[in-house]
Amino acid sequence: MNEQPAFTKLTDLAAERLGGKALLCTDDFFAEKENLLKPGRGIFIADKYTDRGKWMDGWESRRKRTAGHDWCIIQLATSGKIHGVDIDTNFFLGNHPPHASIEACSIVADENTDWEKVKWIEILPKSPLNPGSQNFYDIIDNNIYTHLKLHIYPDGGVARLKVYGEVFKEWSAVTENDTIDLAAATNGAKSVLCNDMFFSHMDNLIMPGRGINMGDGWETKRNRTPNNKDWVIVRLAHKGTIDNLLIDTCHFKGNYPDTCMVEGAVINADDEASLVNASWKTILSQSKLQADVEHAFASESQEAFTHVKLTIFPDGGISRMRLFGRIKK
Repeated sequence: MNEQPAFTKLTDLAAERLGGKALLCTDDFFAEKENLLKPGRGIFIADKYTDRGKWMDGWESRRKRTAGHDWCIIQLATSGKIHGVDIDTNFFLGNHPPHASIEACSIVADENTDWEKVKWIEILPKSPLNPGSQNFYDIIDNNIYTHLKLHIYPDGGVARLKVYGEVFKEWSAVTENDTIDLAAATNGAKSVLCNDMFFSHMDNLIMPGRGINMGDGWETKRNRTPNNKDWVIVRLAHKGTIDNLLIDTCHFKGNYPDTCMVEGAVINADDEASLVNASWKTILSQSKLQADVEHAFASESQEAFTHVKLTIFPDGGISRMRLFGRIKK
């Protein structure tokens, strides 16, 4: 397995669960373009076929018998600065594209957009792809983009496209009186550290919408240590004060935490030492939780924080955390 580059710790700006969309492509005869943006790396089911051929978990075009190559246009979930991509050909072995390139643009698009007239900027030149592999490429570009165009040469299948970067939000348009979810990934928040995410990833905690199932949340293993507590630290989208909290245990019924607590701190860096050793102050005292319920709480602090720490007792799963407050400029 390839070593994961540092940029993979950033937000996947193209993720379907964040709001990314595959808008159009030249051809998805064998496997739909929408699969490109789904979670994970894709799966393989040996004996599964469709009326068009082998079922594949990715985007796969037919074998091209004419000049040219295939492409797919992606709308990012939010505008952002791209640091790296993963063009994953997982399970595409005799049918992967030998090469790919990526172009980008920044536009306000709608159903009437003429994509042939869009001015595309190449951010990844034509580059080789290995079969059945995560193909990682750094993107050296400081511009903010809204859409990507993935080119494959000449045809074939890509399991997933991950586009890692930083969410861009126009904070100058947000006043200190506006209420905003400071913990929303779509606003630029990021889960940066936790002590355990055995069953499901800490990033799920701040995704849009309610969790679609028990796997779409942050869940820790069953801990047998007396007085155990598990925790996750989230860097807020912007430094701010928190007025109200929502802790959602959606789908967690026999495995929700008994209680939870939320604290805040001002931290200048996301390294582990700075996060763990921060001076944490109470935002929500230890509070009782119930199964499969949205819990609304009022904040106990009006201090401005850059990071929050959600602690659960003794272990279990939280689907979503919303922190509604106001930015501090």
